Amino acid sequence: MTGIALAISGLEVTGQGGRRILSVPQLEVPAGAAVAVRGPSGAGKSTLLYAMAGIIAPAQGRITWGDTDIAARDERGRAAFRRESVGFIFQEHLLFEELSALGNAAITALYAPRRDRRRIRDSAGGLLARLGLGESAARRSDTFSGGERQRIAVVRALAGDAPVILADEPTASLDRPNADALADDLMRLARDDGRTLVAVSHDPALHDRADHVIDVVDGRVEPPEVQHA
Repeated sequence: MTGIALAISGLEVTGQGGRRILSVPQLEVPAGAAVAVRGPSGAGKSTLLYAMAGIIAPAQGRITWGDTDIAARDERGRAAFRRESVGFIFQEHLLFEELSALGNAAITALYAPRRDRRRIRDSAGGLLARLGLGESAARRSDTFSGGERQRIAVVRALAGDAPVILADEPTASLDRPNADALADDLMRLARDDGRTLVAVSHDPALHDRADHVIDVVDGRVEPPEVQHA
């Protein structure tokens, strides 16, 4: 993929009493890039991610994915954009423990148009197989380890073919070997399918594997650092 996937300009997010909690004068993310967002706790990293997803509405500015300025949409319009274009990975896997690995990985099929449901289930099954969980796809999710459950959560985010993957501390709850393995898997799957990935993380393993690193300091986004040419 070529071109710019995300362009942010003049962005201000405010909290109670109009206090500014995030400022992004200018930011561009190339299409198909893997981007890590780092910074100290409370700096505004997750606020940036949730603004990118349209979960938080900014006080002013533009957040443009392709030709769509989600900052100009109302809450319903932003939710529609997320359903159609975004796969989200949370710090905790947030699986339905009583469902199988495949049931969780393909959960978006329940809300998709009928014509897309088989494609999503097939995609989820194929991605589970690529991550070594194909033979266990029918097992209940509560029988898997923490690292395996987070892999299922990654598949859930990717199975609907969303062009944008947003991740909030995806390796934070894992031990070092599992965190390294998940960082490798996430970067590989996103790049193989040409998706744009933005991952908020304190984890150097994700920073080192990203194409670009964005620093958030005291609620302000610094110019991105290029990791890999």
